[in-house]
Amino acid sequence: MKSIVRAGLAALALGLALGAQAKLPEPSEEAKAKAAEAKLKADEAAKVAAEQLAAAQDRVAAAWKAKAHK
Repeated sequence: MKSIVRAGLAALALGLALGAQAKLPEPSEEAKAKAAEAKLKADEAAKVAAEQLAAAQDRVAAAWKAKAHK
């Protein structure tokens, strides 16, 4: 009886593993365009954030240098 249960569980596990490897359909042109637009917006936001971070770091460094030379 135990061997039948084990065999059933093994078959179930194999079926789940094979089912998990199914391919997704190719995205539509509209979805691709939307993803490209979202990537562009994210890239722009990252660029602005990097510029703001650099400006803040420059301000902190200038303040530290001014304080250190007193």
